[in-house]
Amino acid sequence: MIDAQADPIVRVRGLRNAFGEQVVHDALDLDVRRGEILGVVGGSGTGKSVLMRSIIGLQRPVAGEVTVFGEPTLDRDERDAIEIRKRWGVLFQGGALFSTLTVAENVEVPLREFYPDLDLALIDGIASYKVVMTGLPADAGPKYPAELSGGMRKRAGLARALALDPELLFLDEPTAGLDPIGAAAFDELTQSLQKTLGLTVFLITHDLDTLYAICDRVAVLADRRVIAVGTIPELLALDHPWIQEYFNGPRGRAAVATRQAHENKAAS
Repeated sequence: MIDAQADPIVRVRGLRNAFGEQVVHDALDLDVRRGEILGVVGGSGTGKSVLMRSIIGLQRPVAGEVTVFGEPTLDRDERDAIEIRKRWGVLFQGGALFSTLTVAENVEVPLREFYPDLDLALIDGIASYKVVMTGLPADAGPKYPAELSGGMRKRAGLARALALDPELLFLDEPTAGLDPIGAAAFDELTQSLQKTLGLTVFLITHDLDTLYAICDRVAVLADRRVIAVGTIPELLALDHPWIQEYFNGPRGRAAVATRQAHENKAAS
């Protein structure tokens, strides 16, 4: 259950990111509510991934404040920062798996990094459980990333992101490159895990089907900031040209038709 009145699990204020003279974000504000799946959309170059990297500490902004779980994440003592990082998981684009490690070994990386004294048999057991949890067959654990399909690699990356039982999950274009059936299956998996594990999900995507199927709210990046956050009906009521073109263009109409067809089939 999403509590709109509760303190946000992620709070960004006045964020400014720049690479030389190129300003990507300027005075960007965003709240992510606990328990929601927040979709993040925007045109090419609007800095969706840069925003995520700023929140998780891989990109140092020029200015601004970022708090996660009520704690500031910028300029923290490394030990304190590690304790915060244990509470989130990240699925990068393409899975970002280590090619020389097996799937199971990839999943074990955060466990070995943050809990080096953990019993090896327990680590192996946790990794096996996470592999199966994300819909991979049990025999995927000993395989290397090169032996997997694109969809399986994404699931393996998701298993690694869930290794530490996080409260907050970051997904960067999780369905990119998947066929429609594979993308829909990954959406269903994401929503199921979110409900079962009580996750908050920050989901970068350009997939309109994903937005309609599983996102509680959508944040729109344009003009170097978040120009709107809301449900899709709330966004459709706005007259910003990019929002209208994105949601009411041919692909947007197709996504609506697909969603309605699924709803009608489920009701029949």
